[in-house]
Amino acid sequence: MKITLSLRLRIALALAGLFLGCLYALPALVNLENTFLGKILPQSEIRLGLDLRGGMHLTLGVDIPRGMANALAQSGQDLRSEAQEEGIFVLRPRVNEKNNLEFILARGAQQEQLEGLLRNRFDHLQVQAKETLDAGQVRYQMAMTAQYRSYLENLLVDQAIKTIRNRVDQFGVAEPDIRKQAEGRIQVQLPGLQDPERAVAIIGRTAHLEFKLVDDQADIDRALRGILPPDAELTVMQTRNPDGSFAQTPIVVKRDTLLTGEYITDARVNFDQFNQAYVGLSFNARGARLFERITGENTGRRLAIVLDGNVHSAPVIQERISGGRASITGRFSTDEANDLALVLRAGALPAPVHIMEERTVGPSLGQESIDKGLRAALIGGVLILIFMMIYYGFSGIVANTALCLNILLIMAGLAAFGATLTLPGIAGIILTIGIAVDANVLIFERIREEIRRGLTPAAAIDEGYNRALKTILDANLTTIIAAVVLYQFGTGPIRGFAVTLILGILASMFTAVFVSRIFFDFWLKWRKPGAALNI
Repeated sequence: MKITLSLRLRIALALAGLFLGCLYALPALVNLENTFLGKILPQSEIRLGLDLRGGMHLTLGVDIPRGMANALAQSGQDLRSEAQEEGIFVLRPRVNEKNNLEFILARGAQQEQLEGLLRNRFDHLQVQAKETLDAGQVRYQMAMTAQYRSYLENLLVDQAIKTIRNRVDQFGVAEPDIRKQAEGRIQVQLPGLQDPERAVAIIGRTAHLEFKLVDDQADIDRALRGILPPDAELTVMQTRNPDGSFAQTPIVVKRDTLLTGEYITDARVNFDQFNQAYVGLSFNARGARLFERITGENTGRRLAIVLDGNVHSAPVIQERISGGRASITGRFSTDEANDLALVLRAGALPAPVHIMEERTVGPSLGQESIDKGLRAALIGGVLILIFMMIYYGFSGIVANTALCLNILLIMAGLAAFGATLTLPGIAGIILTIGIAVDANVLIFERIREEIRRGLTPAAAIDEGYNRALKTILDANLTTIIAAVVLYQFGTGPIRGFAVTLILGILASMFTAVFVSRIFFDFWLKWRKPGAALNI
């Protein structure tokens, strides 16, 4: 019996799908390590999510007000620098207690020129108050526009997410889920984490790096009693003692931040002549220019290197420093220096971040979920196979064969794309079993209807597949759209459900519509004359 080219092509495509399915699913489902097949097959695996594998769940909060204050202080430094280039003298820019940028225009006659500069280059700032002082000076108070505040609020959280993701990638956690939430919160899920304490130390560490001038004129005793100049703040300088303990010395620094760690491009551990570890920093082009200007304008003063609110060192600026390089010293241990370099290299956070919630999921709970999910899938699958075989006879066997191939292709898709399988993902697989069978039910019932109308088996099969195809496409397309929305806006477990649902629908379209038709075409070609279709 001659097989048409169309049937041959479909058989070839079906066999190719079966081959690719086995190629990717086999290494993920069976341990082939140190075997011949393990050497030639792809290194694919199905990753397990936090709810199955265990791991860590963190909720982080971004200090939006602090980040905005830093951005406002940086705008003040940029304004003074650009005004100086235009011959406009802006004095003492700082962020005041009202969180406004305050500065003094030395020459009142330059108001029009200054406000033109503000409109052209600093349109994100608006004048809140203006006061004429003695000797013709003018004090300005500037605030961010509402539009820019909203933009900056989103930007701070987005930058924090990017920085945290870089840190997690360097930490080596597979398939992390890092998502933005409302009110400046970030959700972090780390499946299969082996060292949760160190992960919290690295991810939760803000590594918020600031460069501030030391106020050497301040009286430390008065500062300890809360008596401080309005432009200064009290903090501590942290140093390591020879016995490994830490000593904290009070120190007064200027409130304004001259430079932050957002301009860092590289951070590496180096050792001085005493074999003491320190962290060497490299700035990008803009950071290098700012650092050169800061050191040039403040030669002879002490520059405090503030990390997470503590001063680690406060060297005296001997000369203008060009080349965009600096260093952080503080008697670090090698491990401390490595961790600090890691978080700075991954990107300093634009604003401090604190841990609001921390949960650890044990793998025993995950294994129990896997066992129950597999048991549910097995029971449901067996019942469906039995029902289809009893109710549809030969056609039910065809549907069951397509269903087994469908499950194989889902597993292969998860392994090939490195997707993460979650508990809702297992539910998605179980759901797609029903969806795959539903497509066959639509086709078979349409074929039954055509046979009752008096069509031959060949004509009934053609009509059944052609007429059911539109209904199947419409139903599956709307489900895929809903699954895509779930994937786009859902969190980790919900995205796992969406992934398996999308893969399952695509696989069911291939098996129920394409592969099962091959069996019927074979039956039509090799059936006995006059044989009735068992459906």
